[in-house]
Amino acid sequence: MTKTLIVTNDFPPRPGGIQAFVHGLASRRPPGSVAVYAPAWKGAAAFDAEQPFPVVRHPGSLMLPEPGVLRRAADVLRAERCDSVVFGAAAPLGLLAPALRRRGAGRLVGITHGHEAGWASLPVARTVLGRIGDGLDVLTYLGEYTRSRMARALSPAAAARMARLAPGVDEKAFRPGAGGADVRTRHGLSDRPVVVCVSRLVPRKGQDALIHAWPRVLESVPDAALLLVGGGPYRADLERLAESRGVERSVVFTGSVPWEELPAHYDAGDVFAMPCRTRRRGLDVEGLGIVYLEASATGLPVVAGDSGGAPDAVLDGETGLVVPGRSVPRLAAALTGLLGDPDRARRMGERGRAWVEREWRWDVQAARFGSLLGE
Repeated sequence: MTKTLIVTNDFPPRPGGIQAFVHGLASRRPPGSVAVYAPAWKGAAAFDAEQPFPVVRHPGSLMLPEPGVLRRAADVLRAERCDSVVFGAAAPLGLLAPALRRRGAGRLVGITHGHEAGWASLPVARTVLGRIGDGLDVLTYLGEYTRSRMARALSPAAAARMARLAPGVDEKAFRPGAGGADVRTRHGLSDRPVVVCVSRLVPRKGQDALIHAWPRVLESVPDAALLLVGGGPYRADLERLAESRGVERSVVFTGSVPWEELPAHYDAGDVFAMPCRTRRRGLDVEGLGIVYLEASATGLPVVAGDSGGAPDAVLDGETGLVVPGRSVPRLAAALTGLLGDPDRARRMGERGRAWVEREWRWDVQAARFGSLLGE
């Protein structure tokens, strides 16, 4: 059995989707087959003590591909007797791959997310991404969008070594009946049609588009409510927008919620929507959108924006609808159509649940990960 060292800036207890992805892969490796080297973070000691694998913390909160990080990574590689290295985010730490190979790593894998696709469009970053690809045995991609964008920056040999690896969904936690009734009661939404969005509050995710669309939704479904789950720097702007549009009484902000409460918050909705859109000329783009799959696992129809790889997480017309993230009329029409046709919404939710069970479960992704490690 191989033993793998995961070198990553993105790891709990720091919150985030990449962190959950990398931790999900690590925690599903066989006992004794993984170790992690990651930055220090508040609460790390208590978190690390609960893990079934060793976690070695870097002294600072950020690791860059420089000699000190290389030295510590090589020390962990040797001390833990690892024979492969996985970079939790290939850019930029994947630049360490050739040096770690010389220090004993037999197989090197770099995981990519969304930002590497942005790197592929910038001259200097594009060159760096090409160097990273040449130093790895495998560079992963989330879906066809990110694969095609990154492949342009890679040598033909590196592009040929790309393989798909996406986050998994815990279909046992994210399921219909996961506690949504309690969340509805808490926010006074018990008998109202609810559109829920679970995401960090930042401009790319499109919560502002939902609020702009909300007056049109209320024209067709007067008692509808919009439940915005998550925290972030955009909250104050969104609250002002809701007030200016006159819909503040039907928009609920929950703030950040603990991970263990997320399934219940999805389950509180009748429709899930996150109309993400690409910003900054393609540099700020959705890599995949695991929230759509978590919503599908919970039995909800989804309305997704068309940014980057988001459409890869939706079977358009079957598990949900993909709309232009900047089109308020198209967004409003999708929401009112699903809220006004519960049977159609239910069928989409059922198909989404079946799709997740078939292709997106964590055990499926964990098996793919093992194959990339040469098992």
